[in-house]
Amino acid sequence: MPELITVDGPTEGIARLSLDRPEKKNALSIQLRDEMSDALDALADDEAVKAVVVTGAGDVFSAGFDLEEFEQPERIDELWKSSDRWHATLLRFPLPLVAAVNGPALAGGFDLAVMCDIRVAAETARFAHPEITFGDVVFGPLHDLVGGAVARDLCFTGRAVEAPEAKELGLVSSVVPSPDLMAEVARFTDHIVRAPRDVLLCTKAKAIRRANVVGENTLDL
Repeated sequence: MPELITVDGPTEGIARLSLDRPEKKNALSIQLRDEMSDALDALADDEAVKAVVVTGAGDVFSAGFDLEEFEQPERIDELWKSSDRWHATLLRFPLPLVAAVNGPALAGGFDLAVMCDIRVAAETARFAHPEITFGDVVFGPLHDLVGGAVARDLCFTGRAVEAPEAKELGLVSSVVPSPDLMAEVARFTDHIVRAPRDVLLCTKAKAIRRANVVGENTLDL
């Protein structure tokens, strides 16, 4: 059984996948990424699923990759293999992914939100790429979402974007008070599930082709 994520549903076509590592600010460890990839593969094959909501336990969406694992040289190959699979699984997930951004989404957590198809944010949400000070930043998916000028601004500076600015930039579709987040997410998913599953699959396939994802290596994105 997964230990670092929880999956609820599907109920009326909607499954909910929660990062469940609040004591570590939902840091994306190797184990968490692998559990998430396994869960998404299973949900993709479930005929009852039309969309998946992704969120974090506690008051942080995700603080990004677990940096402690980068200090373990014996795990580097495992780390990047897990990362490559995780990014590819998200970018090619065949049905709509809706991010319920319940708090800060930083570094890889920012990437996770961006790789979803729709983002709904609590007022406490904040987005940033602080990892620019020490390593590569995933650029392509953000570029596809907000365009080159904004993506270069956010990736080169690593500056924090609060929820209201995220709405202005097109990073998120809606910003609501934290207690209203899941109700606002439901407003979006209620529209999604009106479509037949085969239509959603077809439309998502078009979106994936249009994004023109090249390769499956994290550091190429």
